[in-house]
Order: sequence, then C-alpha cells, then structure tokens
Amino acid sequence: MDKGYKRPTARSRELRLNATDAERKLWAQISARKIAGVRFNRQFPIGPFICDFVSRSAKLVIEVDGGQHAVDVEKDEARTAYLEARGYRVIRFWNNDVLERIEGVVSEIERVLADTPSPDPSRKREGDS
Repeated sequence: MDKGYKRPTARSRELRLNATDAERKLWAQISARKIAGVRFNRQFPIGPFICDFVSRSAKLVIEVDGGQHAVDVEKDEARTAYLEARGYRVIRFWNNDVLERIEGVVSEIERVLADTPSPDPSRKREGDS
C-alpha cells in the first residue's frame, strides 16, 4: 500500500486549507448541518481517495470538479465505481455551477438527500404508522 494512503489526514488538512473558491462557497451552504440536518465532512478520505465532501450518515459524496476532470473522465469513473462499491452515492458539480448557480446546486443536493433511503430503515420516525 502506498505510504500516502496510511495517514491521509495531513493531505486532507492541506486540501482544506487550500480549498478552491467553489469548495469554499459550497461548504458555506452545507456546513453545520444546514441541509436536511445532514452532517458533511470536507476533504474526507475513503480508501485511497480524498473526497471533497462526504456525509457518512447519508452515504453521499459530493465532488466539485474543475476543468481537468473533463480530461480525466476514466479516472473519475474508476473513483466513482470504488466509492459506489462501498455503498456511497456520488454526485458531481462543475466549479462554475457552484460559483454561478449555487441555489440550483443546493436544490440538487436536497433532492438527492430526500431520495436517499434512511440508513436504518428499522427505525421508525415519529408519526410513521
């Protein structure tokens, strides 16, 4: 195993400190359980990958991609397949969508979270019969 994957916390910290404008803008919208009470972590490691935003409870990964991802499509597909094999749903937004249409991005995240089954379906919510 590559040495970098054993302790990704230093790399995660570095990425958090050097967040892009789009990542900072999205974090302002999803931090502190602002969307559906769901907690997200920034630059969270899953296996060999450090994901932009992760909700472990909702098993949702949000990636904010710059132009380089239009070139690295196969790499992104392999990464998505790895994460999905571990039970995560992956959604991606382009930087310019986050910067120019943040309301639509937040609406899409809310929609995905609403469509995500409860992690423990045996627990009934109040009011369920």
